[in-house]
Amino acid sequence: MRKLQKLWIILFLGILFTAPVLLLIMPKQQYSISERRKLKTMPAITMDGILDKSCMQSIEEYLLDHFPFREQLRRMKAYYAYDILQQKENNGIYVAGGCAGKLEYPLRESEIAKAADRMLSLKQQYFPDARTYYAIVPDKNYYQASAYGYPVMDYEKLDNILQKKLTDMSQISLWDTLTIEDYYCTDTHWRQERLQPVVDRIGEQLDFSIDLSTLRKESIYPFYGVYYGQSALPLQPDTICYYTDEIIENVQVWNLEDDQIESVYRPQITEKEGQVDLYDFYLGGASPVQVLTSPQAQTDRKLIIFRDSFGSSLAPLLSEVYHEIILIDTRYISASRLGEYVDFTDADVLFLYNTLLLNHASMLKE
Repeated sequence: MRKLQKLWIILFLGILFTAPVLLLIMPKQQYSISERRKLKTMPAITMDGILDKSCMQSIEEYLLDHFPFREQLRRMKAYYAYDILQQKENNGIYVAGGCAGKLEYPLRESEIAKAADRMLSLKQQYFPDARTYYAIVPDKNYYQASAYGYPVMDYEKLDNILQKKLTDMSQISLWDTLTIEDYYCTDTHWRQERLQPVVDRIGEQLDFSIDLSTLRKESIYPFYGVYYGQSALPLQPDTICYYTDEIIENVQVWNLEDDQIESVYRPQITEKEGQVDLYDFYLGGASPVQVLTSPQAQTDRKLIIFRDSFGSSLAPLLSEVYHEIILIDTRYISASRLGEYVDFTDADVLFLYNTLLLNHASMLKE
């Protein structure tokens, strides 16, 4: 027993004295690919920072971010939580059927009502007479969580709240067009190559038809989604499969942020230090306003989509039909400024929001 105690003491002292040395000599990473965030940098030490204790807090955060073998320790903690403690989730992340998800409950009814109010406000201000539709994109939990005994938000109540408030808009129901197989196992988003039923359902309402099987399919591997890093488990990576053809390849994408013309797909984006998300391959990621111009589209119609990140992979497919598609993300631009950049004349309008965003509608700017 005494030998075992001595062994533990030696091990503890070894870690205690080795860790600071390793912290000093090991190269410092600026970005954590697994966590999708920049790591803390060493703060400047000032007298004011010492007096108000902010300096010590910043140093502590820096040390935690750069602790030796941090990624390995995160994985050990996850194994301990799932396998030893038999927890069903770790920091809100669960794995069921080989796919990771993040718990999202309960339903925030006031947030759903707020989302509806902001959609109505936009319609009244900019396009009171336009054909207007809304479609709810279910998050993965709708198809996965309850089947494995995890709590979920009340999706039926969410749907009912929107139906009661959005009487001036036509609903496009997507609930029955998707399954859990239509989402990435390591990420929150849907797979573009699985969106034929979604495209069909939207087309029924907006009067168009697109056969995705006529397009060419390309792929990118590996894709480590947001839940891969958050779970800290060695999940199998996904493959991004995307559709393209001559029409899509000739689409020009204007971005409000940099005022430049880009292509629909961004093959130069890779999972590397400083790059947040390989899903940004679609349209370059989040942006307040983007305009897709499709010179070879089947019609000269215009579509305006108020969207979140799910719209990034859907919009390129719709460029087969629409000559102009305007994507608006009011998480990044005030709704009151849209008139400066967007012409709403003679356009179909679609609100396409994921349930996760609707449950946090305060993110949408007024």
